[in-house]
Amino acid sequence: MTAYDPSNVFARILRGELPSHTVYEDEATVAIMDIMPRADGHVLVIPKVACRNVLDAPPEALQAVALATQRLARAVKAAFDGDGVTIQQFNESAGGQVVFHLHVHVIPRHDGMSMKPHTGAMEKPEVLAANAERIRSALTAL
Repeated sequence: MTAYDPSNVFARILRGELPSHTVYEDEATVAIMDIMPRADGHVLVIPKVACRNVLDAPPEALQAVALATQRLARAVKAAFDGDGVTIQQFNESAGGQVVFHLHVHVIPRHDGMSMKPHTGAMEKPEVLAANAERIRSALTAL
């Protein structure tokens, strides 16, 4: 297996070297807004421990990520009046992984609406900030 690269974007965010819109944090995980969202409210749940993906993650990191993912799924569904939630997690290049730090996509969904295509276009920071606030408010109401 390929070694963990501490220069990946999520490791840099965790170290405070890059900005992010944090919506949730506990002792083991952080949830941030995806800067190239497939839908409004698209968040990423990331463990604080260095692990490349689910294949090398310690069991306690997987447990923390799963629990945070459930919490964020409830919050984004409520915050964006979703009919459902898509949860995605990719492992290694062949599995679709692009950033090699374990992360889970949590995306609120609405009946009859497709996700936006992944074009590489970044969302405006003020939109991400407003969406983050909606999710933080929903988290406090849960």
